This record gives sequence, C-alpha cells and structure tokens, in this order.
Amino acid sequence: MLAATAVSQSAADPLSGLVVGDVPRPEPRPGWSIVRVVASSLNMHDLWTLRGVGHPPERLPIVLGCDAAGLDEHGNEVVVHPVIADTDAGLGDETLDPGRALLSEQHDGAFAEYLTVPTRNLIPKPSWLSFDEAACLPVAWGTAYRMLFTQARITAGDRVLVQGAGGGVASAAIKLAVAAGAVVYATSRSAEKRAEAESWGARRAVPTGERLPERVDVVVETVGEATWSHSMKALRPGGTIVIAGATSGTNPPADLARIFYLQQRILGSTGCTRSELVSLLKLMDATGLRPVIDRTLPLEEIHKGFQLMIDGRLTGKLVIHPPAQEGGRR
Repeated sequence: MLAATAVSQSAADPLSGLVVGDVPRPEPRPGWSIVRVVASSLNMHDLWTLRGVGHPPERLPIVLGCDAAGLDEHGNEVVVHPVIADTDAGLGDETLDPGRALLSEQHDGAFAEYLTVPTRNLIPKPSWLSFDEAACLPVAWGTAYRMLFTQARITAGDRVLVQGAGGGVASAAIKLAVAAGAVVYATSRSAEKRAEAESWGARRAVPTGERLPERVDVVVETVGEATWSHSMKALRPGGTIVIAGATSGTNPPADLARIFYLQQRILGSTGCTRSELVSLLKLMDATGLRPVIDRTLPLEEIHKGFQLMIDGRLTGKLVIHPPAQEGGRR
C-alpha cells in the first residue's frame, strides 16, 4: 500500500526524511481493527517527528499521520480516536496513562491506505459529517475541546484569548469557545488570519503582542515563547492559562512572582479521551460547527502540504487523501 513514512530526522531539513512509497499492508490481530483510510489531516506533531523532537530515532521508520476517518473491515464509517492507551493505567483517563502513545508514535499512522488500531479507538462517524471534516477532528479539535471544557472549564460569558489564530488547535478553540457563549479574542501576525478569526466569531483579533481591550479569564496557549509574556499580562487575577503546545519554544521566562501574586493557574493539556471526542461530536451536532479546512491534497503531494505548514500559509486544517478506492466517498 502507499504510505508517507518518516525514515530519518533533521531539524534543518525535516522533509528530507519523508518518503512516499509502498509499505506492507497491516495485518489483523486480536482486539484490533483495520481501517481503510478515506481522509487524514496534517498536524504539527508530524512535523516535530520529522525534526526529531519528542520522537526517538530508534522508532524509525514509521508511517506518519495522527488523524484518520475511513471504513472498518465491516464497511462501517468511523473516526479514529488516536490515543492508544490503557484507561485503567490513567485512573480512568487514557491521556494520563504513562505508556500512552499517539498514533504514529509507536504504531504506524494515518498517511496510508490502511491502518490498524485497537477496536475501542473506533467511533462511529455521524452521517452529517464528511470524511474530510471527520479527519480534522481527533487531534486539533479534540485537543481544543479538552483545553476549554475539561481543563479550563469555560462557561458562557467568559473572556477567552486564543493565541496564534490560524493553527488547527487555535481555529478549533475559537469556534468552540464562541459556540459556548464566550467572548473570544485572538492574535496573529497575519492580517488575513485575524480577519478569519473575526469571521469565526471572535469579538476582536489583534496583532501578536498587542494589548487587549480587557483582561481575560482564560488563555489558550499553543505558541509558547513568542506569546508567553503577552498571555501572562492579558490574564486577570485568578485566571487560567491552558497549554497544549509550544511551537515557538518551550522555555520562556516563567514570571513566577506574577503567577503567585495574582494567583494565576497554569494547566497542561494533551490530546483528548475517547469520551471527550464523542462529546465533541455531540456539541458539533447541536451547534452546527464544522472544522476549517484550508485545502486538500493527494497523499502523493504530502511534501507540498508540509511545506505550507512550515511556511505558516495554512488557516485551519490540510486534509490528505490516499489513492481513491471503491466506496471511498469523501
């Protein structure tokens, strides 16, 4: 089968380690299901793997891709929950299992014609959701859902700042927070992305680092060093910053005096549970929310997709299509 595989890692030239070619089709095993992939989508996680960040080289080669929607071996339309873990080991939360692995970390991922995952990780795809839309949800939208509702526990009327509008998690967070009745502010260096954020319902989108009209209750932070100081200063006393990424760097000045004096809360968040993904689908059904899709590309052109991500030229998600097969409508 055709797949996009990471065969080496390079911080300076990450795409040099990405190879599109034939690999063995996965074999069935007890408790696992084989999914014929109809659509998958790019995430920053895939780029970090190619750069050698958080992924040991001894786990190469590995098929990349964390998100997938497709058909199981019985022809059922499914969305793949990408966290492969033991719920009991996480005391009821599989994201807290010390041995958890996101799809493509220890098991071949979704940039392929077929993949295999534990049967528990398959969620029925609602008929009102296309395969392309479904493939955008598990990592980016699931992460945003957990950040907002499980970790930060936002409620209607809360003031929420989303840093870095345009990214997959950020665009999801803006839409979800607006749907929940929050007043949303967003930042971006790009005037075009600021305009997009406002079209999604943000009250105001400002250039990165610009002062907001008011302090906020919650900051959604995935950028890291470049926005950390602004996130701290924009937060009200007793407010919460929830972090699920640090694309610009992981070690900004902590400003501990501000944190303890203003009694601010800093919360980490990683991925989502299967039940949170199901709850996300229910929320989308109730509100009519759909993911932002920048464009789609065939699997054979995945290098182009990664370059667009590296150049910061995407707003929302980029969907990847493996070679079309019979019955594989999107």
